[in-house]
Amino acid sequence: MSDTDYYEILGVSRDASIQEIKRGYREAAVRWHPDRNPDNPAAEERFKEAAEAYATLSDADKRAHYDRFGRQGARGAGGFDPAAFHDFSDVLGDLSGAFSDLFGGGYRSRHEGGGHQQFELELDFVEAACGTETHIQVPRLSTCADCRGRGAASARGISVCSMCQGHGQVRYQQGFFSIARTCSECRGRGRIVVDPCRGCGGDGRVRREERITLRIPAGVETGSRLRLSGKGDAGPGGAPAGDLFVILQVREHSFFRRDGLDVHCRFPVTFTQAVLGAEVRIPTLEGEEKIKVAPGTQGGTVFRLRGKGIPNLNGRGRGDQYVEVQVQVPTKIDGRQREIIEELAEMEPDPPDPKDRNFFKKIRDLFS
Repeated sequence: MSDTDYYEILGVSRDASIQEIKRGYREAAVRWHPDRNPDNPAAEERFKEAAEAYATLSDADKRAHYDRFGRQGARGAGGFDPAAFHDFSDVLGDLSGAFSDLFGGGYRSRHEGGGHQQFELELDFVEAACGTETHIQVPRLSTCADCRGRGAASARGISVCSMCQGHGQVRYQQGFFSIARTCSECRGRGRIVVDPCRGCGGDGRVRREERITLRIPAGVETGSRLRLSGKGDAGPGGAPAGDLFVILQVREHSFFRRDGLDVHCRFPVTFTQAVLGAEVRIPTLEGEEKIKVAPGTQGGTVFRLRGKGIPNLNGRGRGDQYVEVQVQVPTKIDGRQREIIEELAEMEPDPPDPKDRNFFKKIRDLFS
């Protein structure tokens, strides 16, 4: 370790508050973290210096001794204890685990969990809106049934790793620091398979397709992600499985269009239905709904069907359905139809007044 001033190492003033010291320490730790500076011994030394500086300045008694007597005074007051870094998640967050490796802390896990899986699923519009249950076939690493994840053909087929003595780590002494590294012989497992299982070749896992039941909640949309815990790849050596993430893609519908929780559609009515009025059946997500088309309804008129839209994913309420009327004008008419329409044209007010009740009464008489 160099004799650089602790305050200078953390980039703070001598009257810095504990929060400023924490912030300075985190910035230094992130900057000099060994994972960000591979094959750079100087960076690792700077990382350790920052740890020692923080361990001193964050303790009121040690800081007071340091301010009066320097590093020797601080060490006389208790010095730098690497074990003090067993839990610094409040300062370092995800970086706190680095001290397990660099300063000889406890090894967090001898077995890494299994990998996560991602699966893309295409859904029909109505299935996504109303919810459904389906099945998917997912290729994944599963625990070997022959050896139950041991990787060995028998219980005697596993021996303790001679390099790490079953700890999964190899420790090196560097000054007063104890540095731990993952054992390269057993890859952190602490054991060696000497009699591999024939079913999995010693890995403890086999790749196969699994049929998984998937419940789709009502209201999902394109980009929605479902998480199935423990349905990813099984972990090595019996470690927990990863998760399965299902990414949803919703197909467009020929009639419905989604806008948030609301559903929009266009519904055709005949010329006579629009003129005379009628009761029509409108398709909804859950069947048909009757609406009354008033006499003289114009094309573009929008009807609102409350509560016939898409359910909210959180279970609170649902949207509405909006129906836009489209009046169909006949493209082909026979002789009698032409006579009626021509007679209708002669009776039309000039200019036309769609609210003229006498006009609509005459139309009803013509078409009756």
